[in-house]
Amino acid sequence: MEDYALIGDCRSAALISSSGSLDWLCLPQFDSPSVFNRLLDHARGGYFSITPSCSFSAHRAYRDSTAVLMTEFRTESGMVRVTDCMPVMPEEDKRRRLTPWRSVLRYIEGVEGTVPLQIGCRPRPNDGCVIPMFRSRGEAGYCADLGNRLFHLSTDIPMTVAPGGLHARLDMAAGRRAVLWLSYSEDAPAVYPVIAQAEQTIEESSRYWDRWAETCCYRGPYRRQVIRSAVTLKLLSFAPSGAIVAAPTTSLPEVIGGTRNWDYRYCWLRDASYTARVFFRLRYLEEARAFVQWMTHATALTYPALHVMYDVYGESGLTQKTLAHLAGYRGSAPVRTGNQAHAQFQLDVYGEVMGAVWHAVQEGLDLDRGMRRHVVQMAELVCEQWARPDHGFWEIPTEPRQYVHSKVMCWVALDRAERVVRTLGLRADTVRWKRVRDSIRCLILEGGYSWERRSFVQRFDEQALDATALLFPNEGFIDPNDLRMIGTIRAIRKDLCRDDLVYRYRGTDGLDGTEGAFLPCSFWLVEALAGAGYRTEARRLFDRLGRRANDVGLYAEEMDVSSGHMLGNFPQALTHLAHIGAALSLDQTR
Repeated sequence: MEDYALIGDCRSAALISSSGSLDWLCLPQFDSPSVFNRLLDHARGGYFSITPSCSFSAHRAYRDSTAVLMTEFRTESGMVRVTDCMPVMPEEDKRRRLTPWRSVLRYIEGVEGTVPLQIGCRPRPNDGCVIPMFRSRGEAGYCADLGNRLFHLSTDIPMTVAPGGLHARLDMAAGRRAVLWLSYSEDAPAVYPVIAQAEQTIEESSRYWDRWAETCCYRGPYRRQVIRSAVTLKLLSFAPSGAIVAAPTTSLPEVIGGTRNWDYRYCWLRDASYTARVFFRLRYLEEARAFVQWMTHATALTYPALHVMYDVYGESGLTQKTLAHLAGYRGSAPVRTGNQAHAQFQLDVYGEVMGAVWHAVQEGLDLDRGMRRHVVQMAELVCEQWARPDHGFWEIPTEPRQYVHSKVMCWVALDRAERVVRTLGLRADTVRWKRVRDSIRCLILEGGYSWERRSFVQRFDEQALDATALLFPNEGFIDPNDLRMIGTIRAIRKDLCRDDLVYRYRGTDGLDGTEGAFLPCSFWLVEALAGAGYRTEARRLFDRLGRRANDVGLYAEEMDVSSGHMLGNFPQALTHLAHIGAALSLDQTR
């Protein structure tokens, strides 16, 4: 999966391979049924490809700090460049112009000599269940009408209409330009792309991303890498609501041929809260505040209780289903939609959400009356329920257990709630909150730390380790230089590390099969090392992990420690925000 690059419009996102094939796209939004799905079934899935019809080498990169992808194909006879983007522009410009609802723009330039290309556009909507029939509309292009949905391809390339799609062969000579601009519309008169505006649209999209990237306040030595991760997180945000999805994909396996294949196209309050905090730190205040406001809306119906995840509009009924007709990535079935973890009880989410709220208050966001009430109610709920067992950060599907990280995040929830109430002058029983908070801390230091292993452990009064302990200094629970934290770092490096990669934990977890090393944990280790004063080691580890990214700077959720191939959904928000956090920690400790 490291063969793919990401483009998007902050509503949905597409994956394009190094050979020029768009193999994944859900429309109209991240969690919609897929339209291009060859990623999950190479034989039957839909695709949109532009590929040389002879032997070639490929080089690709994003244009500067944008989400505009440029791929150069070189053959014995010449070179062509393909520029791909999903057009974006400032909201005020959208209000002044008629534009397609969703679109993918693919722009071809002949650079040297002549290169023979083969082009195919074969959408398979409804997760591969529908085969659309295109028809020619003359100079207006080609369209496929599926009731209230319309696909339209605007192009200056003569295409052959075939059952289920379009295809063409083209000799691309130096100096020639060609456009393939696919749009998608629902329930409204369609606005078709105008191919004469293709170059202008690419430039507008590039300016949008360049301006967005330039506002990043980080100016340290890893600025290029930080901006690439920040742009990736921005691509995973749903602009109409402010939600941030965990990944744009579903069912990319945690081990090839395995069954640990999950749908990540939803907003986990945990992951999104961490992302919002990173956006605050980078001074992307609009995105961070938008998430906090979305969170207020999404959780209003269930407050003070919180669900683990919601869809991009704030709905929480994410029943898991299996798409048995899809073979899975490299044969790794099943393919799933929805996520069974949505119904789990996870205590840590209260700390992560309260942490995001506290950051928002620090940045001057005025909480409305409802959110102020919810802060108090959440803190009261934590006081009542913190001692309950839960499924923990890792959503382990066995019986609920007493996870140390969950209790640390209950401590965080009460600590940040007290700060919010004190800062805003709200009325609440903060004496009780502080008493419970301090009791939780004493319990963790007594039963959540093993003097035998000189480390914090996964569960109370047990000896298994868990990489989430690396996050404790970030939450202010313990000083990064505390001997107990230094011992934890050493124990995790000994027990959970293989080279520069870190596993989440060892042992059984109620799921079939195995998994790869969890990439966010490696960046957590960088941050823990830097905080503890091991700056040289932290930088070396960060640099090694930098070489683990693919050629355009993207990371998946996991990595196979033997082959170095990426595993799990791709790209993964949690990995990219951990990457940013590690870079910022190195800059702080210079």
